[in-house]
Amino acid sequence: MIKSMTGYGSAKGTVEGIEVSVELKSVNNKFLDTSVRLPRSFIFAEETVKAAVQSHISRGKVDVFVTVDTSMADDMVVRVNEPLLKGYIDALQHIADEYALPNDISVMSVSRFPDILSVEKKELDADAVADGIKSIAEQALQDFDSMRVREGEKLRNDVLLKLENIENFVGIIEESAPKTVTEYRQRLLQKLNEVLGSAGVDESRIITEAAIFADKVAVDEETVRLRSHISQLRTMLETGSPIGRKIDFLMQEFNREANTTGSKCQNSDIAHVVVDLKSEIEKIREQIQNIE
Repeated sequence: MIKSMTGYGSAKGTVEGIEVSVELKSVNNKFLDTSVRLPRSFIFAEETVKAAVQSHISRGKVDVFVTVDTSMADDMVVRVNEPLLKGYIDALQHIADEYALPNDISVMSVSRFPDILSVEKKELDADAVADGIKSIAEQALQDFDSMRVREGEKLRNDVLLKLENIENFVGIIEESAPKTVTEYRQRLLQKLNEVLGSAGVDESRIITEAAIFADKVAVDEETVRLRSHISQLRTMLETGSPIGRKIDFLMQEFNREANTTGSKCQNSDIAHVVVDLKSEIEKIREQIQNIE
């Protein structure tokens, strides 16, 4: 499957009673550049999330946004300072006994003394939270990949269509190239007849000149290589991502053969076809910048 480098995906879930939301978006980039944004207290999960991204994506600039909502989490613990509480109770009992006062100690009364009760944040299991966030990130990546595959299929179809146009242009060049030599031979013979008149024209000289010209303007090698590149590109489009960088290199070869053909052709009709050929090659090069 061909995958686009641009995409978006999201997923939500609960980790250790904490609501977690993961969003991903990517744009084109020559290499993989991953940025993970997490709340500072959850920064320990950054490398785990990056590893999940790297297992799905080979290149592109990927931004990952992890949002954490702890408002509904049972993450607060009330602790009792046992030694201090015992000290307060002993002191109150001593006062009651020493001064013959009624001992009216109650839970509510002792709980009001300073530092008897304290509220603390429950310590998170970092490994469990990191694994939970990674699991949600995997779900977001699956959603992300689904969108990239859909976009990739559109890119693939568009490239195949342009490849058909290139193949047609190569066929026109192959058909027109031999006519260039024939036309040159006829023009040469006509000019020599006009110059030499009744003196006659050396036929062997005509053949030699035509052969030299034919060798100079021959584009057989270029068209054969272009057809080879066309076949290779079609095969690549069937293998699936990541192939964007390979196609980019191949398109440079396409362009090289088209430029050589254009420099050799001595026919205005072929020159126009070469322009159209190079235009289609450039369109494909633009499209494959979006392919992973």
